[in-house]
Formats: sequence, C-alpha cells, structure tokens
Amino acid sequence: MSRTQRQVHGDDRGLAAVARVREVRETDSRIGLQRVLAEEVAVRARLGSLEAGIASAPVPAVTTAAELVSARTRLAHVGILVGETRKQAATAEVVTADTRARWGADRARLAAVEHLLERRAARRRTEAERRAARDADDLAAQRWARGAR
Repeated sequence: MSRTQRQVHGDDRGLAAVARVREVRETDSRIGLQRVLAEEVAVRARLGSLEAGIASAPVPAVTTAAELVSARTRLAHVGILVGETRKQAATAEVVTADTRARWGADRARLAAVEHLLERRAARRRTEAERRAARDADDLAAQRWARGAR
C-alpha cells in the first residue's frame, strides 16, 4: 500500500492529489534507476570478461605464421570491443548518475508534500485539542458558577 493511501481531510484533497502524482513519479524514477543500474552492471561484467579474455589469451611457443596472424587478429578485434565497451561503461556511468539525481529530486519532492500534509494534520489535531480544552474549561466554569450560587 502506498504511503499516501490514508484518510484525507477535505481541505487537503488537492495536496493529496499532488502527493499521489509525486509518489508515482518517485516510483517510476526508482524503477528507472534500478534498470539503469542493472544495465551498468551488465556492461561492466561484459568489459571484465573481455579484459579477462585478453589477459588469458594463450601465447603458444611454436606456431605457424597463419595461426599467429589469426590469433593477433582475434585479439585486435577483442581490443576494439574492449574500447567500445569502455565507452559504453562510461556512458552508463553518466546515465546512472543522472538517473540517481532525478530519483533523489523526485523523492525529495514527495517528502516535501508528505511533510506538508503531516503538518496540516498536526495543526488540525492541535486546534481540536485546544477546542476540547476550551470547552472543558467552559464546562468547569459553568459548574463552579452553579455551585457558588
């Protein structure tokens, strides 16, 4: 259940609607952040496996010229893939930072609206308590006045 699914005072209907919209935006940006983080992890894992493939490439002591050219060509292609994957990883890092900032802003906006709703509810509770105390004082004064006669 969402944080804003509670009984809303009539005066707060508009602000509660804003809170629901903010909550949906925060949820969407959080889901987007989770996806972007997963994509960044996948790119980093691919980069790691490509680099590990280059590092563990066998270097035979005896080989033919054709096999040597073939192995060097494969390693050159893997090196190109490593360069491209590094660029993808850098891009993914920038996208992740931007998405994290957007989610943080959405979360802060939602918290601000929820805080306003809580402050309004607290103010109404305080006013109700003051009214009850005032009514109790009035009743006590009336009883005292009746008893003094």
